[in-house]
Formats: sequence, structure tokens, C-alpha cells
Amino acid sequence: MQSDIKCPNCGHEFDIENVLSAELEQKYQKEFQEKLNSSLQNIEEEKKRLAEEQKQFEEKRKRENEIFAQKLAQEKLRITTEVQETVKKDIANEYENRLKLLQEADKEKEEKLKEARKKELEFLQKEQELKTKEQELELSLQRKLIEERERIREQLAKEEIEKSNLKEQEFLLRLKEKDKQIEDQKKLVEEMRRKSEQGSMQLQGEVQELMLESLLQTTFPFDKIEEVGKGVRGADCIQTVRNQFGNEAGKIIYESKRTKDFANDWIEKLKTDMRNLGADVAVIVTQTLPKDMDRFGEKDGVYICTFNEVRSVALLLRNALLKIADAKKSQENKGDKMVMLYDYLIGSEFSEQWKAIREGFMTMKLSIQKERDAMEKLWKAREKQLEKVLLNAAHIKGSIEGIAGADAVNLNLLEDNDPLILE
Repeated sequence: MQSDIKCPNCGHEFDIENVLSAELEQKYQKEFQEKLNSSLQNIEEEKKRLAEEQKQFEEKRKRENEIFAQKLAQEKLRITTEVQETVKKDIANEYENRLKLLQEADKEKEEKLKEARKKELEFLQKEQELKTKEQELELSLQRKLIEERERIREQLAKEEIEKSNLKEQEFLLRLKEKDKQIEDQKKLVEEMRRKSEQGSMQLQGEVQELMLESLLQTTFPFDKIEEVGKGVRGADCIQTVRNQFGNEAGKIIYESKRTKDFANDWIEKLKTDMRNLGADVAVIVTQTLPKDMDRFGEKDGVYICTFNEVRSVALLLRNALLKIADAKKSQENKGDKMVMLYDYLIGSEFSEQWKAIREGFMTMKLSIQKERDAMEKLWKAREKQLEKVLLNAAHIKGSIEGIAGADAVNLNLLEDNDPLILE
């Protein structure tokens, strides 16, 4: 079985079993060669020693015959051969024993590698199960978020439809009001055209009165503009100011003059009309201003302006009356309002509503706490599983390092600079 290992420096892949077997074979061959050379050297030394002895023996036994010398040489050769055979057998037996031990070590290493791969497969399966559970949890959360967003979107769409319907109704009402104003203006124009044909000074004054009424009605469509009939004592026009709720906030009376000279008695007459009609402000719209005035202003309690300035003057005076009315309204029944507010705060309606709000808040808080506890429990279980996996991996790493060496195989699950987050 092959086990490929990747070099962390150069990225080259090689088979660990072939490398280990080759290294061990080279090691034992080298030891065998060294022992063989040592034995041969010993034999050579023994040969030299025997030759020296033979030489001495021949010197001492010069007289012995050639047959004894031949026998001695044969015996010497036999002894040399036997020694060589004995040495060769010892070396061969030792080589076989070492080769057998190496094969057994390889077999044991292969079994441990099988066990390591099996445990690694179990770890990967557990890791895949954890990832699957995380994906299911994430999918469930995403579904809940999508459902909540859909519910909010439907609610917003419903509110937008209601707002659109209200705006459409308001637009139709304003459109009808504009149509009514246009129709009234057409009638006024027709009336003005008819009267303008008479060409009298009185008619010119009446035309300015009609133009003033039309201007006020167009500028302030929600206010009540009343025309004072000809021959009736009082001002020419009365504007009843109304707020956004249709409530009356005050009155402004207008006197229209279209003459070449300004008469000071107009002021006293209009002030009398203001008191009689219960108005708040009086305005004289004149073609000719008093001698001491060159533009809009106030004189003896009456506002005086030209026809070109009357729109701005009316707008300022109307806003002032609305603010004064709001200030007066806020002071009305102030004590009664405080009593009503106190009764509401101590009443059952406020208590029940606040209780419902508190119950909703507590339900949401408990739900969040339960979700937090469940997630912490799941994280703690995963930490224990990870700790168990790392412990088993450390055992496998120690076994393989004991067989192949510390630098032979890199079985670290974490890099050197990766932190291990375990309690």
C-alpha cells in the first residue's frame, strides 16, 4: 500500500514506504559490507600470520619432505575455506534476521497507517455531519428571516395601498374644489366683463372688490370669503380664517378704494365696522396711499396696502391669527386635561396595554435566552468532539514519529501559528 507524502518546502510528493524500505536496505547493506570487509581483513591478517608461521616452520623443518609441506598447505587452505564459509553464513543469517525484522516493522507500520486513515475518515465524516447540521440551522434561520420579511413587505404594501387610496380621495376632493373655483372665477370674469362695459367709476370700484374677493378665495380656498352687498353698512369683504380642522380662528375685514385721493376718515369708519362685526384685523386696499406712506404699513390700528401687496399682507395677517388661536386653544381646559391624563394613567386601559407590552417584551427576551443557551450547548459539545479528535491525532502522530522519525511525516492538524481555542 502506498502512502504519498508532500514535502512542505518544495512540494514534491513521494512514497513514504519506498523511502523507508530503501533507507533501511541501504543501511543493512552498508553494515553487511562493513562486517564482510572486516572479516576479510581478519582473514588476510590470519593468512599473513600463518604465512609467517609457515616460514618459521619451514626454516625449522627444512628437513621435512615435500609431502608434509603439501599436506600442510592443503590443511591451511581447508581451514581458510571453512573460516570464509562460516563468516559468510553468519553474515547471511544476520542479514536475513534483520530483513525479517524490517518486514515485520513495515507490516506493523502499514497496520498503523490503516488505523490512522480509518480514524481520519471517521473524523471527516463527523466534520461533514457538523457542517450539515450547521447548514440546516442556517437554512432554518434564513427561512424564518424570509418569512418575516415577506410578512413585513405585505404589511408595508397594504399600508401603501391605504395611503394611496387616501391620497387619491384627497386629490379628487381638491380637483373638485379647483373645478368649483374655476367655475366661480368664470362667473366672476363674466360678471366683471359685463360690468366693465358700463365704464363708470362705481363700476371700477366694484371690479376691484370682485378681484379682491376672487384673489382671497383663490389664495385661501378653505377660508370663508363673504361679500357685503351694495348699500349695506360695513366693509366690502369679510374673510373668516379657518385652521386645518375647519375651526374658526379669527376675522379680517377689507375695504376696497379706487380713487385718486386718500381720505383719512376711511380709517375711523373701518375701525367702527371692525368693532361692529367683531373682526380682529382691518385692511384698506387702496390705489392711492396716504401722503406719509410709500408702501404697505399700519396706521391708527388699520393696515393699508395696494392691490399688488394685498396677497402678502393677507397671508401674514392670517398666519398671525392662526398662531394666536392655537395659543388660546392650548390654554383652554388646561386643568381638565391634567385630570383626564391622570385618570388615564391610573386606569385599567393604560394598565392592560402596558401589561401587554411587558408580556411581549418578556416573551422575546426568554426566546432569545433559550436560543443563546442552545447555541452555547452546541458549541460546547463541538469543542469536546474537537478535543477528542486532536487527542487521537496526537496519539497517531506519536506512533508514526516513533517508527519513521520526527521529520519524516507532517501530521499536524493545526499550523504552528494557529491558536487552539479549547477550555
